[in-house]
Amino acid sequence: MSKKTLYAIFDDEEVLLKSVLELRSKDIEILEVYSPFPVHGLDHALGLKETRMAITAFIYGCLGLTFGGLLIYYIMISGVGKSWPMNIGGKPNFSFYQNMPSFVPIMFECTVLFAGHLMALTYLFRNRLYPGAKTKSPDPRTTDDKFLMELEIEGSDLEIKKLLTSTGASEINEKKIENE
Repeated sequence: MSKKTLYAIFDDEEVLLKSVLELRSKDIEILEVYSPFPVHGLDHALGLKETRMAITAFIYGCLGLTFGGLLIYYIMISGVGKSWPMNIGGKPNFSFYQNMPSFVPIMFECTVLFAGHLMALTYLFRNRLYPGAKTKSPDPRTTDDKFLMELEIEGSDLEIKKLLTSTGASEINEKKIENE
């Protein structure tokens, strides 16, 4: 059988959301939805899994905290601190735990720095938004004011086209998929 990709274009995000819910209730698989801005509730309507970015943020924060602690220990306690002692505010520079209250702000800032910057890089590379990346959007109007739903079907598409039109699609385009 020949496979086709249908592109349904919507003018309003609420109409798109209702259409997604209608199609999913009839067990029609939606490949992707392209939107010029985030639509509240669309991820749940599409059945997408919860993101794991919070776990990576925690890991990056722990990495920053460790780096900050090791950096302070090297600069103030051992290494440079032994050959060039720094008496800041009368604090002794021979133990880490006695100076911990004065080191907390620096370690906190390293935690935030690592988590923020590494999360931004992870997000950009995970979503393929790095410099030189090509867009996957099948219609350039999705960056302006249109919403696009991408469906892949086999066989007859008349029923799905009729359903898309009845749920509010303003335009339906199709593309045949070449056999590999």
